[in-house]
Amino acid sequence: MKKVLVIVIAVAVLAVGWFLASPLFIDRTVDEPFSYMREDGSVDVDAVMSMPEAERNAAMDDIMESAAAAPSTTAADDMPDQLPRVLATGEFRDADAVHKGAGDATLYELSDGGHLLRFENFRTTNGPDLVVYLARHPSPSTAEHVTDGGYLSLGKLKGNVGNQNYRVPAGVDTSEYQSVVIWCELFGVLFSPAPLMSVAEEPDAHAS
Repeated sequence: MKKVLVIVIAVAVLAVGWFLASPLFIDRTVDEPFSYMREDGSVDVDAVMSMPEAERNAAMDDIMESAAAAPSTTAADDMPDQLPRVLATGEFRDADAVHKGAGDATLYELSDGGHLLRFENFRTTNGPDLVVYLARHPSPSTAEHVTDGGYLSLGKLKGNVGNQNYRVPAGVDTSEYQSVVIWCELFGVLFSPAPLMSVAEEPDAHAS
């Protein structure tokens, strides 16, 4: 009986000893994927920007795909009380087979002399770090058209679906900009352009 008890105690001591000492001799390998998505399904831009550039670019397709599958964010802004005058209009279109857009863009002059860009019936593919640009290029279809032609940022896209307003900074000559662009700042990708046509350039529907 004593011999059995001694064996049990010895086994227990060895087991405890192995439990405590084994981490010193055995590697535990972990290969956890980098998490760039927040709990709400949106992309954590700060986390992605902290990645090495090569790693970030290599993961671009996965990040874009995850962002596109995230729940849509909806905006529903009302027009200001000031009576606006329409300066130019345009329609959003697809940038390519993956990055799509639809809806109307209208540039207004407000009664206070300021300018406002409004989207109506708007929808675009969801993506990370999307912003709104006024671009100088009249009909951008590539990223180079936007970056080389020049642009003005109006800030973060409020929602990838819905009616929304963007105030143009004071003092900007809006006649220098001929299109609206939905742009991914994180990767420099064109999501959806909307060429603007001055109301003076619109064809007269009653002309013979």
